[in-house]
Amino acid sequence: MSTKSPSKADLLRPIRETSTAYYVLVAVAALALGLFLLGWAYQLAEGMVVTGLGDWGTGGGVTWGVYIGAFIWWVGIAHGGIILSAAVRLLGMERYMPVARLAELLTIGALSAAGFYIVVHLGRPDRMVTSVIGHYHITVHASPLVWDVTVITAYFVLTATYLGLTLRYDISRLRDDLPDRYGPIYSLLTIGYSEREDAVIQRMVWWIALAIIIMAPLLLHGGVIPWLFAVIPSMPRWFGAVQGPQFLTIALTSAISGVILLSAAFRRAYDWDHIITDDVFRGLLLWLGFFSLLFLWLQLQQITAGGFAPPIDLSVVWSATLADPIYLTAMSLVGLVLAYIFAQTLRPSLFSRGRAIVCGLAVLTATLLEKVLFVVEGMYHPSFEIYAATPGFYFPSLIEIASVTGTIGMVSLFFLLVAKVVPVLELHAIEHLQVDHQEDRTSDHASRQPASEDE
Repeated sequence: MSTKSPSKADLLRPIRETSTAYYVLVAVAALALGLFLLGWAYQLAEGMVVTGLGDWGTGGGVTWGVYIGAFIWWVGIAHGGIILSAAVRLLGMERYMPVARLAELLTIGALSAAGFYIVVHLGRPDRMVTSVIGHYHITVHASPLVWDVTVITAYFVLTATYLGLTLRYDISRLRDDLPDRYGPIYSLLTIGYSEREDAVIQRMVWWIALAIIIMAPLLLHGGVIPWLFAVIPSMPRWFGAVQGPQFLTIALTSAISGVILLSAAFRRAYDWDHIITDDVFRGLLLWLGFFSLLFLWLQLQQITAGGFAPPIDLSVVWSATLADPIYLTAMSLVGLVLAYIFAQTLRPSLFSRGRAIVCGLAVLTATLLEKVLFVVEGMYHPSFEIYAATPGFYFPSLIEIASVTGTIGMVSLFFLLVAKVVPVLELHAIEHLQVDHQEDRTSDHASRQPASEDE
């Protein structure tokens, strides 16, 4: 256990200190995003055909690929992130208070990346107005795609409100220590603030957290998003009630992995080993193991249903999936992570923060591969093979691959910039850790006192 006591100086360090490594990271993230924006500009000029998704021939019958798979991946990370933060507040999981705001910010960043994918995949950005917003009153009654846009927009507003309410408390108490150049932002975030509202805000945040926990399985990544696929009976790889819980477990495994990586990065960059302790990483790994187990169990349910005396169309798609190296790689990665987590619970000496980071990277890679393959295999093997003779085979184009690295760069830039403006740790978390630290010191002193008297 660290002997350092958490302080406001720790919380303000990312805002006050800027190293050469910070500028290097900004440059790398901006380069990744810039390369994708160049590719997108080329796509806008030439059409979706440059991705292999513009017509049936070049994609071999596939009109959804990496764009939709990565969209699902980012939405899952976003939903899982806010569920994690909501659980911390709702269930009193005080151990994870230091990473709660990181999870909230991850939700904002991931939702932005997911929304960006919607615009990119439309082919032309103006279709967002002419096809979605302009006819919303008609399409909202019958289009799962429009339900998706609606839920993501509402979710973004809900999360931003949730985050904004907690920031008011912190900024109002740290204002004298925050840089004046961001004064207008701080004034906007704390407009009309008074200390009398603190208790009200705490209740509001609690109720919002409850709403998020309830909405997650009903409307968010356990509801509307999987309904885009689960209600299409002509696509046996997609159809079925299992998609809701399957998507939700993938969301939670991905989000926990993302929080592990973010926590490790901020801990190393700003010397927060006494705030984001190894105990936090151990706890996050246990939750990652639990949801990874559920993820593999639901995969087994689908494999069993698709492999034991199934209808012909279901047999075809699952035979193809089980023979695909991408699917086997994804499942193996999750399986290996689960095996390590189980082993380190039996033998704690196997735990290390570096291994936790590797687990996070492995699971994020696995869930991205699984979601892209889920989309593509569903397109390849419909019940009615009307495009069976269509030539071509789908393989992600450079633009699509760049979209993944570009959106990762975009979310990284978001964190790098936000960390310079507002605290990425909650003041409540620091105050709580200070109390715990003082209690530990008092307890240690009391336990040593009798020995000194005997002497």
